[in-house]
Amino acid sequence: MLFHTTKLPAEIRIHHLNARINEQRKKMAQSAGSKLELLQLSQQLAKEARARKKNNQKVYVLDFKGDTAASAVEQLREEITLILATAKAGRDRVAVRLESPGGMVHGYGLAAAQLVRLRDAGFHLTICVDKVAASGGYMMACIGSDIISAPFAVVGSIGVVAQVPNFNRLLKEKHIDFELYTAGQFKRTVTMFGENTEEGKAKFEEELQQTHELFKHFVEKYRPKLNVEKVATGEHWYGNDALDLNLVDKLQTSDEYLLGLLQQHDVYVIETRKKPTLGEKLGLQAAQIADSLIPVVMSKVMESLSKVNADLVQLRDPKL
Repeated sequence: MLFHTTKLPAEIRIHHLNARINEQRKKMAQSAGSKLELLQLSQQLAKEARARKKNNQKVYVLDFKGDTAASAVEQLREEITLILATAKAGRDRVAVRLESPGGMVHGYGLAAAQLVRLRDAGFHLTICVDKVAASGGYMMACIGSDIISAPFAVVGSIGVVAQVPNFNRLLKEKHIDFELYTAGQFKRTVTMFGENTEEGKAKFEEELQQTHELFKHFVEKYRPKLNVEKVATGEHWYGNDALDLNLVDKLQTSDEYLLGLLQQHDVYVIETRKKPTLGEKLGLQAAQIADSLIPVVMSKVMESLSKVNADLVQLRDPKL
């Protein structure tokens, strides 16, 4: 199977959430319950396993924690490729635990396009927002067949912002010339060091408005029942208000949502872990060795201090 090559070596790991939770339930019953309760739990787990086998539906869970550059898209695209290559659309489902305040347009545009691959392939896609899905984060969230939000999660911020500091006056005060050469009238609209013209600033604002319109049309496409003009003001809302505005479909944490699936579905969490480089491995080993030596060294130090203290006491105390 071919995957997009990432800059850093990584490996995809798959965890069966049902097995993990059931193992913890057994340990709890063994520690806090009676033998009868443990037997009853074992029977219940066997019954649930038969129900899942009969239902024959799987849920694949992905995590996306977004930074400004949406750098997690490198892992997301490979995880989605794996699902598309192995899961069955129309039967299996996908859930994405999404956390992002937004960032670069092109980065989040690509991240959103990865989720579109799942929708276009016919998968039911649930987006779970526990903390924040704003701006580019909401661009991703709106692709979901449904959006589940925690009551105090931050949602929305359908807008575009750009901040450009300008040092031109400072350069003039220091008698420093700044020369900018371009080919094309609007190759550079505004600059940090040159003197920005009204024409350049107007063009830059026009480009922001165009990006905002694209954002709004994208949201309208995937959430046609949403009054986009009402919410595309750049504002954000907490879960309860977001539900009233139809930005989300249900108030629930991702934990509660997944727990409700465990009896009838096999739930698999897919995660991409960066493989440590040789240097990192050596550094980790050195850190582990240092951690193991610290208690020994501290013990020797404390022992020496105790002896010194005892000697000082003997010197201070009068002798008979």
